[in-house]
Amino acid sequence: MDQIQGFLPIILLFVVMYLFLIRPQMKKSKQEKQFAAQLAKGDKVITMGGMHGKILELYDDGTCLIETLAGRIKFERSAISMEKTAKLNVVVKEKK
Repeated sequence: MDQIQGFLPIILLFVVMYLFLIRPQMKKSKQEKQFAAQLAKGDKVITMGGMHGKILELYDDGTCLIETLAGRIKFERSAISMEKTAKLNVVVKEKK
């Protein structure tokens, strides 16, 4: 019985770490992968670096061609910010 009481705080610590750190991170990672898979031609996006543009082409190697005011630039799909793009699309829908 004393041995279980000794390990109880350690077990509790792992449970709390899983619930508050590991599980939310796995959920966010899954959402980002789903977001990258749902990108389509014509979507307006913002990259993590702050570049605004519109998707022209999607390639099978995980990259995409984005048209910006500076020209056409090739980015990794993972470089497109899910949060910033979602905010951009909400603002665009509100203006319409």
